[in-house]
Amino acid sequence: MYILGIVLAGGRGERLYPLTEHRAKPAVPFGGRYRIIDFVLSNFVNSGILSIYVLTQFKAQSLLEHLDKGWRASDFLGEHFITSVPAQMRMGEDWYQGTADSVYQNLYLIERHNPKLVAVFGADHIYRMNIRQMIDEQQKKGADVTVSALPVRIEEAAGKFGVIEVDADWRIIGFEEKPRQPKPIPSEPSPMPNRNPALMTSAAISCRRSSTNNGLTPMTFARTECPPCKKARSPATGAISEPSKPTMKPTWISAP
Repeated sequence: MYILGIVLAGGRGERLYPLTEHRAKPAVPFGGRYRIIDFVLSNFVNSGILSIYVLTQFKAQSLLEHLDKGWRASDFLGEHFITSVPAQMRMGEDWYQGTADSVYQNLYLIERHNPKLVAVFGADHIYRMNIRQMIDEQQKKGADVTVSALPVRIEEAAGKFGVIEVDADWRIIGFEEKPRQPKPIPSEPSPMPNRNPALMTSAAISCRRSSTNNGLTPMTFARTECPPCKKARSPATGAISEPSKPTMKPTWISAP
């Protein structure tokens, strides 16, 4: 398998109450018969990502019924799938402690398929995106992790968003959680809030798993040496191009 999609669909959606009184945020209706989760699934399928796990947690029944009725993969995806995965406490007695932990607790699914790339996206955003552009950018840069984000004005980001700090080459060099004084993009007056979508090699995930006992911490990808990643690149298959610079693991921003 070349690419595996993981959709994080366990959000409570407390700010959308009472719409989320009986359902998770991704299951909230939008535009009549659609649900919020339909946007990310549509982006995946139209970008050629056809093998998808949907990680659920809170008040999932409405979401599960919608996936079963509206996204029955065997009807149009053949051997591919869109499968819901409930929280199972596979790594201990805790439910998911956040987005990175939800991926960590389901690493066995990634290892089962051994994909070249893993796309991890949230299920609670309304947007249209060609993820193939993101994949092309990752291959072009030779990065192991690519994060998609949108610039906003400093006054909009202050105290509201987690903000990515990048250098002049668009490498991620830092991250702040809802800072009161966000750092702007070099040569631009805008900061870069993290909007969740991330693309990474399975080798980078395996490397991070082997280097910690505390789960995955996303920003560590930008700072940690990952020896298996270089080995995983195969010029013969053309899956991920060999970088011309040393194999420090830069994280790149792909413009939506």
